[in-house]
Amino acid sequence: MMVTQVDSHPSRIERTLQRIAKGFTMPSGKIEHANLTVTNLERSADLFKQLLGWKERWRGQSKLGGDTVHIGEPGNGATYLALYTNDDALADTKRRYAKGQPLNHLGLLVDDLDAAEKIVIAAGLEPYGHDDYEPGRRFYFFDWDGIEFEIVSYAGEAA
Repeated sequence: MMVTQVDSHPSRIERTLQRIAKGFTMPSGKIEHANLTVTNLERSADLFKQLLGWKERWRGQSKLGGDTVHIGEPGNGATYLALYTNDDALADTKRRYAKGQPLNHLGLLVDDLDAAEKIVIAAGLEPYGHDDYEPGRRFYFFDWDGIEFEIVSYAGEAA
């Protein structure tokens, strides 16, 4: 029978948690952006502008080559989607990833789920997986590049 010696020295994470417990404050955070490779910047940017009421906050050349558009919240756009394309993406418009590889889905919060679904349908995309459970109603769709999105609303009783 093998006996494993347990290290009695606290890990760096454990030491940090101990300091927090002694009165240090825990930082808070949120997702600032997600960067998605798409085959058509304008088409994807238009969808998210309509779906989320967001604005274009920046457009230009990527450091890696190719082009990028940032679509974000009105005002300072602190939460945004960076939409990226390059010659490889433009040349391979039929590329699709298996669900969950490398991204399962991206969840987006809206205040009017029914209006959001109409926008998705008008874009020629197909909503599916409608559900209603805590903390809100939701549906899913795949965009033209095979990226899955969950659209969720906490409006109404779920709010």
